Amino acid sequence: MGKSQHTGDLALIKTQVKPIPQVDTVEWSEHLRAEIAEAHNEWVNANRFFNVAVGQDQIDYAIYALITAEKRYEMLIRIAKRTCSVWPAWRGALQ
Repeated sequence: MGKSQHTGDLALIKTQVKPIPQVDTVEWSEHLRAEIAEAHNEWVNANRFFNVAVGQDQIDYAIYALITAEKRYEMLIRIAKRTCSVWPAWRGALQ
């Protein structure tokens, strides 16, 4: 068997990932605020999906998605409380 020709796209992936800012800076707070807003939206969407789920498989998936989204949101809030000495204005991120 010959050597695989697959090189993968790891270099492409590395260039697309943004570095995480230094903790307790304005950039960190903004990064965390954006993550929290995204987690909140995922939690809201998981609640919506749970409300319309039909059948055992969809209900099981909806429960898993709901629990996962809630845990991620709670984790990010805890991180924000521990790491941000000054929290910037939310600017309507969760509205």
